[in-house]
Amino acid sequence: MTTASSRPTVNSDMGEGIGLHRFGNDPELMEVVDLANIACGFHAGDPDIMSATVASAAAHGVRIGAHPSLPDQWGFGRRAMVLTPEEVESLVRYQVGALTGFLLQHGAPLHHLKPHGSLYGMVARDPALMEPVAKVAADHGVAVLGLAGTAHESVCAERGVPFVAELYVDLDYDAEGGLIIQRTPHATDPRAAAERVTRALTTGRIAAVDGTELPVRFDSVCVHSDAPGAPAVARAVREALDAHAAAG
Repeated sequence: MTTASSRPTVNSDMGEGIGLHRFGNDPELMEVVDLANIACGFHAGDPDIMSATVASAAAHGVRIGAHPSLPDQWGFGRRAMVLTPEEVESLVRYQVGALTGFLLQHGAPLHHLKPHGSLYGMVARDPALMEPVAKVAADHGVAVLGLAGTAHESVCAERGVPFVAELYVDLDYDAEGGLIIQRTPHATDPRAAAERVTRALTTGRIAAVDGTELPVRFDSVCVHSDAPGAPAVARAVREALDAHAAAG
């Protein structure tokens, strides 16, 4: 799928299944999104699912990123761990390497890297842990997706790694601007998602869960594939982005 350069992209975490089990709405979302963040086996994804997801994304013209996680299938990568920077580098490098094998198989390039779940939050808060993530991205010559104003952005800037700031529409933000990660996904009202995007585009602000007004900068909107009604949310977000671009 192609996207107008004048509007933010829509991205989604995909390939999140194991064996016969599938947890996302990937087939429908492939028709809507611009970027696919593909699970690399540590929180979800197995070789067959990774290969099939890469093939589908390539067929739809969706740009492909690695979505490395903590080694925690039981908790779906949503439980924090105590890790050294060296351990983070090994985890990320291993998983990105696995995905690149399937990219080679299907003739698709690696476009970006986006940590998953608790790893995403850990490296956002700790520049020492973010360093190896940016290092792996630099080695592959790709961008990192993350939160503006966190170590995601600052470390990428220091290392000269392209950075793509994200807005989330199916997760709540706390008063400090951090994401509130739930153990299980919940349904999001597509209209509320579209309203958050439109407000962020027009005012540069969103509301935290307690009502605090938060400044926000973003280049891409994430819609999680495993949440109920994800395709409808993604379509509503895309329509809001397109409407704002057309009006501008």
